[in-house]
Amino acid sequence: MTTFYLVRHGEPDWDINEKYKLKGHGRDLVPLTQLGVEQVYKASKDERLQNAQLILSSPYTRALQTAAILSKELYLEIQVEFDLREWQPDLTFQYDSLEQLKKLGTDFDLNNGNYPVGETRLWESKPMMKARMDGVINKYLNYDHVIIVGHGMAFRTQYEIDDIPHAYIIEYRK
Repeated sequence: MTTFYLVRHGEPDWDINEKYKLKGHGRDLVPLTQLGVEQVYKASKDERLQNAQLILSSPYTRALQTAAILSKELYLEIQVEFDLREWQPDLTFQYDSLEQLKKLGTDFDLNNGNYPVGETRLWESKPMMKARMDGVINKYLNYDHVIIVGHGMAFRTQYEIDDIPHAYIIEYRK
């Protein structure tokens, strides 16, 4: 059995999105705030992470920065896995405002992450997210302890929790 430590990234600097009017995946390029950096340094001291053999990371900046801090503190290699990316609120990659993101997120939540029967939505469904997360996790079942640095919505496909704080650690066994 493998123990995965799902570590949500530290607090990101979302203000950059509005300042630069970033669109689509450009909105995922924001770094951590200073508080976010401090959150990750604190998480790196958690006893559960000390036995990890590898760090897997989402390709998004906030996750990579989090993984880099953990890598430095825990002396572990980082493997970037594209399928650990966060929920895609707009599969056309056209959304460009916090208001649009909130509307798409609200629709996702109202439908519990599932498309209504006979309908499709712009957003990535929970089953789609779970399938890609499971695909990554299943590749690393030959390890005993693995850190996965990623995102709240994606982690919620593996573990039932309403809200995951920044730099929070969830133990997940498979």
